[in-house]
Amino acid sequence: MSMLSHDVIIVGAGLAGMRAALEFAPGVDVAMISKVHPVRSHSGAAQGGVNAALHEDDSWENHAYDTVKGSDYLGDQDAIEIMCREAPSDIRQMEHWGVIFSRNDEERIAQRPFGGAGYPRTCYAADRTGHALLHAMYERVMRRGVKVYEEWFLLSLIMEDGECRGIVALDIPTGQVVSMRARAVVMATGGYGRVYRTSSNGLVNTGDGMAVCYEAGAPLMDMEFVQFHPTTLKSNGVLITEGSRGEGGTLINALGERFMKTYAPNAMELASRDVVSRAEQTEILEGRGVDGCVLLDLRHLGREKILERLPQIRELAIKFAGTDPIEVPIPVRPGAHYSMGGIKADFNGATPLPGLFAAGECSCVSVHGANRLGGNSLLETLVFGRRTGAFVNDYLVGRPMPSPADTHRVEQEKRLAEMVARPAGERGWALREELGTMMNRNVGVFRDRAGLEAAVTVAANVAERARRQWVMDKGKIFNTDLTEALELQHVTELARVIIAGALAREESRGAHFRKDFTTRDDAKWMRHTLAHPDPDGPKLSHAPVAFTRFEPKERTY
Repeated sequence: MSMLSHDVIIVGAGLAGMRAALEFAPGVDVAMISKVHPVRSHSGAAQGGVNAALHEDDSWENHAYDTVKGSDYLGDQDAIEIMCREAPSDIRQMEHWGVIFSRNDEERIAQRPFGGAGYPRTCYAADRTGHALLHAMYERVMRRGVKVYEEWFLLSLIMEDGECRGIVALDIPTGQVVSMRARAVVMATGGYGRVYRTSSNGLVNTGDGMAVCYEAGAPLMDMEFVQFHPTTLKSNGVLITEGSRGEGGTLINALGERFMKTYAPNAMELASRDVVSRAEQTEILEGRGVDGCVLLDLRHLGREKILERLPQIRELAIKFAGTDPIEVPIPVRPGAHYSMGGIKADFNGATPLPGLFAAGECSCVSVHGANRLGGNSLLETLVFGRRTGAFVNDYLVGRPMPSPADTHRVEQEKRLAEMVARPAGERGWALREELGTMMNRNVGVFRDRAGLEAAVTVAANVAERARRQWVMDKGKIFNTDLTEALELQHVTELARVIIAGALAREESRGAHFRKDFTTRDDAKWMRHTLAHPDPDGPKLSHAPVAFTRFEPKERTY
């Protein structure tokens, strides 16, 4: 296969990537590559809803304030204002595109309360909101005629003269390495939850786009801020939506106490996610948990409400926890869920590398700062996916198609051949287990210097061993042993960036809580962390936070 050419290559086929694809003019040749079928993208796992100030009693300014406060004042307020101001029109567009939102008694889009919000502004489709959005978007992508390379794996960016001129990818079904040139590349590859041993994220969430862009020189921003969702199933980390608390679910400990009254007396279970996760972890560590978890009680909602608004949650609880929430509480605990950090990008998706753009969870705009509010992740994919697509559409005008050398493909072929030819070594699954277990233990809800310094050593050691791991499958066709080996290299590199940022940031802010620096330090740390690649490990620098109207103050719920 000769080098493929498209005007734009979008890497990732979740909501951000598909929304970007729909903004290009009819004559623009748009292609998407995805390592899974587009409707298997992890956007479909989002359950609870998407935020927008639709009601006349609410306002985009209120939404912006809640988002800034939720971010522990680290979010860039200019980007947050754009997101919140443009949210209502994007939600109405989704409705017009066929998303079947749940309805209230007035037949308007139903909205439920979510954590950290001063008004019920989370629009939902029962507890399958991401699924509904993803399928409606995919229908339009198909109608638009976007070329989709399904089950292709990103290997590297084609970088020449300091700009991005395409990508190199592995066609998983055939095992062929292919160069793809483009006038612009949009990264929309989602998060990296599988850096951790237990996560609400699907197995595909290994941060491939972040890692490949980082290796190419694109800085990663605020990677120390990892969101731990308060309610994931104890057994396997499967997500139990915040919508279950938005509908009135309560958290109780082994004593039957509704313990959030101690930690967030006003908001209770609907405090921001970092507050609720720390409260749960404290209850567990202090011996008031139930076999390493706490309990989410939905029984008082009644059978009818659970079946109408939380049918998937009931199904997941029965299937994976053996508990019917109509009858008994669900065992839950905090689990790795979302990356507030990512590839540094502005609110048009532009990264510091010419020709490279990023949108969605793999990017850091930064609208989430140190902690994301529930319902703002789906919104980010819609607003900034759209804005990135529109900006790149204009960026293409007058930009010629590059003619990169084929050496990039040859280099990647050689790299993969060397990995497959290795006759022995450690297995990737064992290294992944070692890394993930360490990340859960040392870089979780609570952190301290000793644990983070130990994590630096372990992650560097695993990263080195991952470069020498043994790929048992020597074939070309559908060699998932090889792609899993590549994913391991990506998660180990990202783990090192997360740890470096967490060790350097000597304060507690949002999802980053240091037991040895328990307060927020605005004088020293009201700034973004930028990580740059270096053979000796991540090198850190800093960038200012953008302020518009909201002055930092103590954050209480």
